Amino acid sequence: MKIAPSLLSADFANLGASARVVTQAGADWLHWDVMDGHFVPNLTIGADVMAAVRPYSDLPFDVHLMISPVDAFIPLFAKAGADRLTIHPEAGPHLHRSLQLIRAVGCKVGVALNPATPLEVLQPVLGDIDQVLMMTVNPGFGGQQFIPQGLARVAAVKAMIIQAGRQVGGDEGQIELVVDGGVNPVTAGQLWAAGASVLVAGTAVFGGTDGDYAAKIQRLKQAPPHTQD
Repeated sequence: MKIAPSLLSADFANLGASARVVTQAGADWLHWDVMDGHFVPNLTIGADVMAAVRPYSDLPFDVHLMISPVDAFIPLFAKAGADRLTIHPEAGPHLHRSLQLIRAVGCKVGVALNPATPLEVLQPVLGDIDQVLMMTVNPGFGGQQFIPQGLARVAAVKAMIIQAGRQVGGDEGQIELVVDGGVNPVTAGQLWAAGASVLVAGTAVFGGTDGDYAAKIQRLKQAPPHTQD
Protein backbone atom coordinates (compact mmCIF):
# COMPACT_ATOMS: atom_id res chain seq x y z
CA MET A 1 0.00 0.00 0.00
CA LYS A 2 1.56 3.24 -1.18
CA ILE A 3 0.60 6.86 -0.61
CA ALA A 4 1.43 9.53 -3.19
CA PRO A 5 0.81 13.02 -1.78
CA SER A 6 -0.46 15.35 -4.49
CA LEU A 7 1.48 18.60 -4.65
CA LEU A 8 -1.62 20.20 -6.19
CA SER A 9 -2.75 20.71 -2.58
CA ALA A 10 0.64 21.90 -1.29
CA ASP A 11 1.80 25.48 -0.75
CA PHE A 12 2.72 26.61 -4.27
CA ALA A 13 5.02 29.27 -2.84
CA ASN A 14 7.05 26.54 -1.11
CA LEU A 15 6.80 23.47 -3.32
CA GLY A 16 10.35 22.38 -2.62
CA ALA A 17 9.81 22.50 1.13
CA SER A 18 6.50 20.66 0.78
CA ALA A 19 8.14 17.92 -1.28
CA ARG A 20 10.90 17.54 1.29
CA VAL A 21 8.60 17.40 4.31
CA VAL A 22 6.28 14.69 2.94
CA THR A 23 9.29 12.72 1.72
CA GLN A 24 10.63 12.72 5.27
CA ALA A 25 7.15 11.89 6.58
CA GLY A 26 7.01 8.54 4.78
CA ALA A 27 5.41 9.21 1.40
CA ASP A 28 6.10 6.59 -1.26
CA TRP A 29 5.74 8.73 -4.41
CA LEU A 30 5.18 12.40 -5.11
CA HIS A 31 2.23 13.04 -7.43
CA TRP A 32 2.13 15.94 -9.90
CA ASP A 33 -1.12 17.08 -11.50
CA VAL A 34 -0.24 18.86 -14.73
CA MET A 35 -3.21 20.69 -16.26
CA ASP A 36 -3.33 22.79 -19.40
CA GLY A 37 -6.59 24.72 -19.00
CA HIS A 38 -7.84 22.98 -22.14
CA PHE A 39 -8.16 19.26 -21.47
CA VAL A 40 -9.32 20.12 -17.95
CA PRO A 41 -10.66 23.46 -16.64
CA ASN A 42 -7.58 24.44 -14.63
CA LEU A 43 -3.99 25.50 -15.23
CA THR A 44 -1.19 24.31 -12.94
CA ILE A 45 2.52 23.84 -13.53
CA GLY A 46 4.98 23.25 -16.34
CA ALA A 47 8.06 21.10 -16.64
CA ASP A 48 10.43 23.83 -15.43
CA VAL A 49 8.61 24.09 -12.09
CA MET A 50 8.84 20.36 -11.57
CA ALA A 51 12.53 20.36 -12.50
CA ALA A 52 13.16 23.02 -9.85
CA VAL A 53 11.60 20.77 -7.18
CA ARG A 54 13.42 17.60 -8.28
CA PRO A 55 16.45 18.18 -5.97
CA TYR A 56 14.19 18.32 -2.89
CA SER A 57 13.15 14.65 -2.98
CA ASP A 58 14.52 11.33 -4.14
CA LEU A 59 11.06 9.77 -4.32
CA PRO A 60 9.59 8.72 -7.66
CA PHE A 61 7.84 11.61 -9.39
CA ASP A 62 4.46 10.32 -10.58
CA VAL A 63 3.25 12.77 -13.22
CA HIS A 64 -0.37 12.88 -14.38
CA LEU A 65 -0.52 14.77 -17.67
CA MET A 66 -3.96 16.30 -18.15
CA ILE A 67 -2.86 17.85 -21.44
CA SER A 68 -4.17 17.62 -24.98
CA PRO A 69 -2.45 17.06 -27.32
CA VAL A 70 0.00 15.36 -24.98
CA ASP A 71 2.84 13.88 -27.06
CA ALA A 72 4.99 17.02 -27.29
CA PHE A 73 5.11 17.30 -23.49
CA ILE A 74 6.17 13.74 -22.73
CA PRO A 75 9.91 14.30 -23.41
CA LEU A 76 9.84 17.63 -21.54
CA PHE A 77 8.53 16.12 -18.31
CA ALA A 78 10.82 13.12 -18.62
CA LYS A 79 13.79 15.49 -18.86
CA ALA A 80 12.45 17.47 -15.88
CA GLY A 81 12.68 14.41 -13.64
CA ALA A 82 9.50 12.38 -14.07
CA ASP A 83 9.80 8.69 -13.22
CA ARG A 84 6.24 7.72 -14.12
CA LEU A 85 4.10 9.41 -16.78
CA THR A 86 0.36 8.85 -17.04
CA ILE A 87 -1.81 10.09 -19.89
CA HIS A 88 -5.47 9.93 -20.88
CA PRO A 89 -6.75 7.95 -23.88
CA GLU A 90 -8.64 11.10 -24.95
CA ALA A 91 -5.47 13.24 -24.99
CA GLY A 92 -4.28 12.24 -28.46
CA PRO A 93 -5.26 10.31 -31.58
CA HIS A 94 -2.98 7.28 -31.05
CA LEU A 95 -2.84 5.99 -27.47
CA HIS A 96 -0.48 3.11 -28.21
CA ARG A 97 2.00 5.40 -29.96
CA SER A 98 1.94 7.83 -27.03
CA LEU A 99 2.60 4.99 -24.59
CA GLN A 100 5.53 3.85 -26.71
CA LEU A 101 6.93 7.37 -26.51
CA ILE A 102 6.73 7.33 -22.70
CA ARG A 103 8.65 4.05 -22.67
CA ALA A 104 11.21 5.43 -25.11
CA VAL A 105 12.03 8.40 -22.85
CA GLY A 106 12.72 6.03 -19.95
CA CYS A 107 9.61 6.44 -17.78
CA LYS A 108 7.11 3.99 -16.37
CA VAL A 109 3.94 4.02 -18.47
CA GLY A 110 0.46 4.83 -17.20
CA VAL A 111 -3.07 5.29 -18.51
CA ALA A 112 -5.62 7.44 -16.65
CA LEU A 113 -9.36 6.82 -16.78
CA ASN A 114 -11.87 9.57 -15.99
CA PRO A 115 -15.10 8.57 -14.19
CA ALA A 116 -16.98 8.26 -17.50
CA THR A 117 -14.18 6.76 -19.62
CA PRO A 118 -15.14 3.21 -20.71
CA LEU A 119 -12.92 0.61 -19.07
CA GLU A 120 -12.67 -1.24 -22.36
CA VAL A 121 -10.08 1.24 -23.65
CA LEU A 122 -7.54 -0.54 -21.43
CA GLN A 123 -7.87 -3.91 -23.13
CA PRO A 124 -5.55 -3.27 -26.11
CA VAL A 125 -2.78 -1.76 -23.97
CA LEU A 126 -2.76 -3.82 -20.75
CA GLY A 127 0.40 -5.55 -21.92
CA ASP A 128 2.19 -2.24 -22.45
CA ILE A 129 1.62 -0.33 -19.21
CA ASP A 130 2.95 -0.18 -15.65
CA GLN A 131 0.00 1.50 -13.99
CA VAL A 132 -3.63 2.48 -14.32
CA LEU A 133 -4.80 5.72 -12.68
CA MET A 134 -8.47 5.59 -11.78
CA MET A 135 -10.06 9.00 -11.24
CA THR A 136 -12.76 8.98 -8.57
CA VAL A 137 -13.52 12.66 -9.14
CA ASN A 138 -13.70 14.60 -12.38
CA PRO A 139 -10.18 15.90 -13.04
CA GLY A 140 -9.30 19.54 -12.73
CA PHE A 141 -9.52 20.54 -9.08
CA GLY A 142 -8.46 19.24 -5.69
CA GLY A 143 -10.78 18.77 -2.74
CA GLN A 144 -13.72 17.31 -4.69
CA GLN A 145 -16.22 14.82 -3.30
CA PHE A 146 -15.51 11.14 -3.90
CA ILE A 147 -17.68 9.47 -6.57
CA PRO A 148 -18.81 6.17 -4.96
CA GLN A 149 -19.33 4.42 -8.32
CA GLY A 150 -15.55 4.53 -8.66
CA LEU A 151 -15.21 1.63 -6.23
CA ALA A 152 -16.84 -0.82 -8.63
CA ARG A 153 -14.68 0.51 -11.46
CA VAL A 154 -11.50 -0.04 -9.45
CA ALA A 155 -12.56 -3.61 -8.70
CA ALA A 156 -13.42 -4.20 -12.36
CA VAL A 157 -10.00 -2.95 -13.51
CA LYS A 158 -8.28 -5.21 -11.00
CA ALA A 159 -10.21 -8.14 -12.49
CA MET A 160 -9.18 -7.06 -16.01
CA ILE A 161 -5.53 -6.94 -14.97
CA ILE A 162 -5.67 -10.44 -13.48
CA GLN A 163 -7.55 -11.79 -16.50
CA ALA A 164 -4.78 -10.41 -18.72
CA GLY A 165 -2.23 -12.48 -16.82
CA ARG A 166 -0.83 -9.61 -14.75
CA GLN A 167 -1.06 -8.85 -11.04
CA VAL A 168 -1.71 -5.66 -9.09
CA GLY A 169 1.32 -4.25 -7.30
CA GLY A 170 4.74 -2.77 -7.78
CA ASP A 171 6.87 -5.82 -8.54
CA GLU A 172 8.38 -6.28 -11.97
CA GLY A 173 5.74 -7.26 -14.50
CA GLN A 174 2.84 -6.13 -12.33
CA ILE A 175 0.56 -3.12 -12.72
CA GLU A 176 0.06 -0.49 -10.05
CA LEU A 177 -3.62 0.33 -9.57
CA VAL A 178 -3.59 3.99 -8.59
CA VAL A 179 -6.65 5.92 -7.41
CA ASP A 180 -6.96 9.71 -7.27
CA GLY A 181 -9.89 11.73 -6.00
CA GLY A 182 -11.63 12.18 -2.67
CA VAL A 183 -9.14 10.03 -0.76
CA ASN A 184 -9.49 10.25 3.01
CA PRO A 185 -9.22 7.75 5.92
CA VAL A 186 -12.74 6.43 5.17
CA THR A 187 -12.54 6.10 1.40
CA ALA A 188 -8.97 4.78 1.69
CA GLY A 189 -10.25 1.65 3.40
CA GLN A 190 -12.88 1.17 0.72
CA LEU A 191 -10.30 1.62 -2.03
CA TRP A 192 -7.83 -0.82 -0.47
CA ALA A 193 -10.68 -3.35 -0.34
CA ALA A 194 -11.53 -2.70 -4.00
CA GLY A 195 -7.96 -3.49 -5.04
CA ALA A 196 -6.02 -0.21 -5.14
CA SER A 197 -2.27 -0.43 -4.59
CA VAL A 198 -1.50 3.32 -4.57
CA LEU A 199 -3.64 6.21 -3.32
CA VAL A 200 -3.08 9.80 -4.40
CA ALA A 201 -3.93 12.12 -1.51
CA GLY A 202 -4.00 15.90 -1.69
CA THR A 203 -6.11 17.59 0.96
CA ALA A 204 -5.94 14.48 3.15
CA VAL A 205 -2.22 15.14 3.54
CA PHE A 206 -1.76 18.86 3.00
CA GLY A 207 -5.16 20.20 4.10
CA GLY A 208 -6.10 21.63 7.47
CA THR A 209 -3.87 23.07 10.16
CA ASP A 210 -2.41 19.77 11.38
CA GLY A 211 1.18 19.67 10.13
CA ASP A 212 1.80 16.09 11.27
CA TYR A 213 2.24 14.71 7.76
CA ALA A 214 3.64 11.40 8.96
CA ALA A 215 0.50 10.72 11.01
CA LYS A 216 -1.75 11.64 8.08
CA ILE A 217 0.13 9.35 5.70
CA GLN A 218 0.08 6.46 8.17
CA ARG A 219 -3.63 6.99 8.80
CA LEU A 220 -4.28 6.44 5.11
CA LYS A 221 -1.94 3.47 4.80
CA GLN A 222 -3.41 1.76 7.83
CA ALA A 223 -7.06 2.41 7.01
CA PRO A 224 -8.63 -1.03 7.44
CA PRO A 225 -9.96 -2.39 4.14
CA HIS A 226 -13.74 -2.43 4.17
CA THR A 227 -16.60 -2.31 1.74
CA GLN A 228 -18.86 0.68 1.24
CA ASP A 229 -21.65 1.02 3.82
